[in-house]
Amino acid sequence: MRALNLDQLRTLVAIADLGTFAAAAQALHLAAPTVSLHISELESRLDAALLLRGKRGAQLTSAGQVLVQRGRVLLRDADEAIEQVRRHAQGRAGKVRLGSSTGVVVYLLPQVLAMLAQQYPDIDVEVSVLGSKETLARLEAGSLDLGVVTLPLPGASPLQCTPWRSDPMMAYLPADWVVPDAITPAWLADKPLIFNDSSTQMYRHTMSWFGQAGFSPTARIELNFTEAMKSLVVAGYGAAILPLEQEQAPHALGVHEAMQMRPLRPAMRRELVLVHPAHELLPAGALPVLEVLREFAQA
Repeated sequence: MRALNLDQLRTLVAIADLGTFAAAAQALHLAAPTVSLHISELESRLDAALLLRGKRGAQLTSAGQVLVQRGRVLLRDADEAIEQVRRHAQGRAGKVRLGSSTGVVVYLLPQVLAMLAQQYPDIDVEVSVLGSKETLARLEAGSLDLGVVTLPLPGASPLQCTPWRSDPMMAYLPADWVVPDAITPAWLADKPLIFNDSSTQMYRHTMSWFGQAGFSPTARIELNFTEAMKSLVVAGYGAAILPLEQEQAPHALGVHEAMQMRPLRPAMRRELVLVHPAHELLPAGALPVLEVLREFAQA
């Protein structure tokens, strides 16, 4: 037996719902002979009478009732499949792999992901918590689609780069320290320090700030989880230099009452950029993710 024709099945369901061939033809924008041909071919294909034709219209046979009942499910599944393919083709669905640092993931990405879930519910963003160096490596290897990384980028890269945010760097200090209104490299260099890992862009950024003033301090500990660094500051273990990743009051940033924040002098900023391959190499869904990320751009 040949496979069912969905157009013919849709015609049968329309007749069952509307009662006549003429009404079905009008609803489906088909010529009357085409509707008749659909039904005759469907009955021939199944070797079963599906409709009883009368003066008052058409009525389903028992076989027709079974086919219409199952046919509604088949047509709904087919329509959903077509819509899913259309969403993928239009970039409104798909899986997008994004890499970024812990601070961005904790403080900035939740807002982005909430907007994406509202505007593009069929786009699944898989987030990996990575340093800038590893994010760039995975992008070039093809195991990530988008990245949020810290400038400067090391060496030449085939990836496309778009400025995203510029956040002030702040000194996070234990509550019992007596500190000036602004923190200079000279004042901070001989204090116990909590740095990002030496392989990270943030470490190089911080050391450049000290280096330009003629200092090269040694960290008491190096680690890459922003909240863990803050917890060590709260415990009095040392001071950390971290970006202020939200424009909110310190208590809204999760800054504990046992920790102080001060601006740096000279001021320093953490520059974040969006990095990705050429648009034609991006998967379905990546462009809407980029669009929403750009809505959160900040100079």
